[in-house]
Amino acid sequence: MKKMVQDIIISPVITEASMDMMNQKKYAFKVMTSATKPEIANAVETMFGVKVAAVNTISMKRKAKRLRYQQGYTSAWKKEIVTLTEDSKTIAFFEGMN
Repeated sequence: MKKMVQDIIISPVITEASMDMMNQKKYAFKVMTSATKPEIANAVETMFGVKVAAVNTISMKRKAKRLRYQQGYTSAWKKEIVTLTEDSKTIAFFEGMN
């Protein structure tokens, strides 16, 4: 089954560290766990109309959580950090958050 571009990128990761990386044209996204680096680069280029220089992926492990007497885990997920080329425009979605 072919992966759709809209299914590969789940949501942006908005933290203090990811906002600091925007000055270097680096953006963080939560992606499907089965997505590969070329698929992620293609999805970002088609969705936002930018040129991708590099893609770094990080598999976030599940963490133990506890709520009173119940114990469980958060779900594991995959994070990607996309670096854009110098001549590429910025992603307009993130510009309103500064």
